[in-house]
Formats: sequence, C-alpha cells, structure tokens
Amino acid sequence: MTYNSTLLRRPGAVEAGGLDAGVAAHYGDPYREQRLLAGVHVAAAQGKNLTAVVDLSHRGVVTVSGPDRLSWLNTLSSAQLTDLAPGVSTELLLLSIQGRIEHDVRVLDDGATTWLIVEAAEAAPLAAWLTGMRFMLRVEVADVSGLWAVAGTVNPVTEWSERLCWRDPWPHIAPGGFAYTAVPEESHPGLDRSWFEYLIPMADLDAAVGVRPLAGSWAAEALRIAAWRPRLGAETDDKTIPHELDLLRTAVHLAKGCYKGQETVARVHNLGHPPRRLVFLQLDGSQHTLPAAGSAVLLGERQVGTVTSVAQHFEMGPIALAVIKRTVDPAAELTVLDAGEKYVAAQETIVAPDAGQVVGRQTGFLRVPR
Repeated sequence: MTYNSTLLRRPGAVEAGGLDAGVAAHYGDPYREQRLLAGVHVAAAQGKNLTAVVDLSHRGVVTVSGPDRLSWLNTLSSAQLTDLAPGVSTELLLLSIQGRIEHDVRVLDDGATTWLIVEAAEAAPLAAWLTGMRFMLRVEVADVSGLWAVAGTVNPVTEWSERLCWRDPWPHIAPGGFAYTAVPEESHPGLDRSWFEYLIPMADLDAAVGVRPLAGSWAAEALRIAAWRPRLGAETDDKTIPHELDLLRTAVHLAKGCYKGQETVARVHNLGHPPRRLVFLQLDGSQHTLPAAGSAVLLGERQVGTVTSVAQHFEMGPIALAVIKRTVDPAAELTVLDAGEKYVAAQETIVAPDAGQVVGRQTGFLRVPR
C-alpha cells in the first residue's frame, strides 16, 4: 500500500522519491529549509520560537514488549542491550551468517516496550523475522508503522519533551565500539549534526507539527551526508559488512556474547581489513546538475566504487558519499561518471585503508535531554 503523509498537503510540498517516497523532498525552498534546519535552528511564528522539523512519518516502527525483550534482542543483534536503561538511545545491527548487514535499527526502550525505528521497507520483514525467532520467550512483536509517525529535528522540541525520542548516537563511540576512521572523535564532522527522532501518534502528526517550520528530506539528507552518517538502503548493498561504513562506532559491541554474524565481525576486525571503505566526496560544482546515486566512481578509467548518496549542501555545494575499494589511494583525485557526464571528486577519508589497526576510544550511551 502506497503511503502519503498528511503533511504533503502543506503549501509548496513536493514529494520525494526512493527511500523517502511518501513524504516531502522540500516545501518550495530547499536551501532555506536546509539553512533553517542546520544553522538558524529557530524561527519566529505567531510570537513563538519554533524548531524546524522533518517529516519522517514514512519510517517503519516495530515494538517489542514483554519481560524478556532486551535480553532476547541482545542475543540476536550486534549491540549490548541487557543493561539498556529507559530513555537511552542506541543502535543495533542484525547480520547474516556471513556478517552482512540485513537490518540497521534505531533502538529506544521506555521501561515496558522497546521501540525499533527502521527504514520504510524494513518494518514488515523485521517484524516477521523477529516473530519467527520468539520460541518460548516472553516477548510480543508488533509492526505499528501505521499507528506511529516519526519526526526529525536537530534540536530538542520543548513542547515534545514528554514524547518518546531517539537521539542519534553518531558519531560518539559507544561502549564496546571502535572507530574505523583516523579522524579523532573530537574533530569528526558528525559533531556538527545532532539528530532527534520523535515518535508521534500518526493521527496527531498534523496537529503536533502545527505552525512549526518544515524542512524536507533533501535538507535532512544533506546534513546526514555532511556528517558521514551511513544509511541502510543507500550506503548498503547485499555484501556490506559493518566495518566498511564505520558502524562499529555506534552499532557493534566487540566484547559481547555470540550473535549471528559475529564471527565475520571479529575476524575482519582482528585479522584483516574490510574489502571496501566509505568516503566523502566534494564534487566539482561547475555543472548545474548532480550525479545520481549509483553512478560509477572512477580512478582514471577504472571503476573503483559507486556513489551511494548525493546532495547539494547549502555551504559546501555538491557533496556525496561513496563506497570504494579499500586499496584506493586516499590522496587520489577521483571522477564520478553519470550518463556520460564526468564530475571531478576530491575524496575525504572516512574509513581508513588500515582500519582495524587504529586504537579505538570509548564513551557512554547518549541520554535524551528532557
């Protein structure tokens, strides 16, 4: 069934495609929306200072309830969840036997229910798989995507302080995590992007947003790309392992017990290197178009990777994320080829070519501000 957000009725709304189909790409002024979301965090409306929000109501929401929920999810996933306190945000991966990413899940527990926020197409298969893994445990799984909407913002919303809220832990290194980038945590560009995702009853979405300024998915994507934040379905394919995207930083606990895919995680981390690595690309801005996701990344005339996400940033101009071969020289100038058009691309290293041989730094979970 095709989803169309009620906020698409707002003036100027233009629907997005791809992963964000069903919500607005923008509301008529993409650059202003991005500035509002990224820089000028508040805007005056009817005498109030209001934080801009992004409609993410197409996202999937799955709930897990029951007294065994956290210990059960802990045995299935890459994250350490047995001691997850109410109101604390984290991230987990569900992997294949070969260690490839099948689900990337935002996790929040309220003391009685664990809330799992995923990409739109992931909710039904995730709920079905979890249901099949219950056995005799005291857990109940439900896909509640039709009942709950998600709204994203860079700042906490004062009026929503009592709502459930997931705060993106990126780029802080979670307990048991490991950084695969050589950039120190205190210099990581992801620190410029705080990110909150609020859970709102679907029927209340329009009223909850009210006169608050709206920014489209294009604005959110530009900030995500600039923060080097990978996204399931964009930076991933059927071969992606967590190391290639620096996801050991926030979504993998290297010292926890056995889970599906752990052998690959440990082997690559301790004995080798991932075959590919995520890079940030600054694209030549002389063209009036952007290359599409899926475009080839070339070193000379040889393809060495693929563009995974692309956006026009309000300050940096055209930017992209790409996954390339690990052995590509980090200093090499690359080109992006799309429908015969070539774009010069200067790379910035995200996952280091020698990833696995650097020293990790650990911090704590992030607690949602109240």
